[in-house]
Amino acid sequence: MVESLSQKKASKKWNEKNREHRSYLTSRSSARSFIRNKATLDDLLELEQLINDRRKQLDS
Repeated sequence: MVESLSQKKASKKWNEKNREHRSYLTSRSSARSFIRNKATLDDLLELEQLINDRRKQLDS
């Protein structure tokens, strides 16, 4: 992908202004990729429990 100089500047500016959101998106992407491509059955069972615990925490 070829990116123009103005697009590079705009991307850099967005990344600097949205550092926290960018970190969130990266983490979410990594989690999804792990689940789809590398997780074992044991991993999935543990993740289900973690998800349930997190849901309860957010509902409170």
